[in-house]
Amino acid sequence: MAIEHDFFGLLESGPDGSIFWSENVELGDQTVSVDLTAPDQEDVSKEALDAAASIVASLEEVDRRSREAMLAEVDNRASEVTEYIIMQQETLGDALEELLVDISGDAAVDIIRSLNLMSMTILADEHGGADPFAVLEYALDPDATDDVLLVNLRSDGGIHSVTSAE
Repeated sequence: MAIEHDFFGLLESGPDGSIFWSENVELGDQTVSVDLTAPDQEDVSKEALDAAASIVASLEEVDRRSREAMLAEVDNRASEVTEYIIMQQETLGDALEELLVDISGDAAVDIIRSLNLMSMTILADEHGGADPFAVLEYALDPDATDDVLLVNLRSDGGIHSVTSAE
């Protein structure tokens, strides 16, 4: 079986009924890997695909709101964003400045501004549910795949939560 969608084209299911779509999307000077997946195509509605298409099409705005959500958590010393920033400062030390795109004097702001949006995974079967619909993966150092922040989105594109990969 297959699902046809204006944005994603023909989404064919695998032998196990799962669907998968992948594309690289340009965001400024970055290339972001975008994947859409669902374990069973029967759980994917047209509304879910429309919501996913909207999020992909507005990736620049989604990225801006994601960074704002990270900044909003900086004042909370127990937040995973604050822990990530402290870990980056301790791990990288003086080498941190080489990874920053701008140095304003506020380390938290500079680190969040300098994060690379590495990928976005859309979990099409989670449309309208309590679990995240899309997960954006950010890393300061693109080669350090374990040191990432994850911004989880609802199907309406709003921020669900910000977590670390640990």
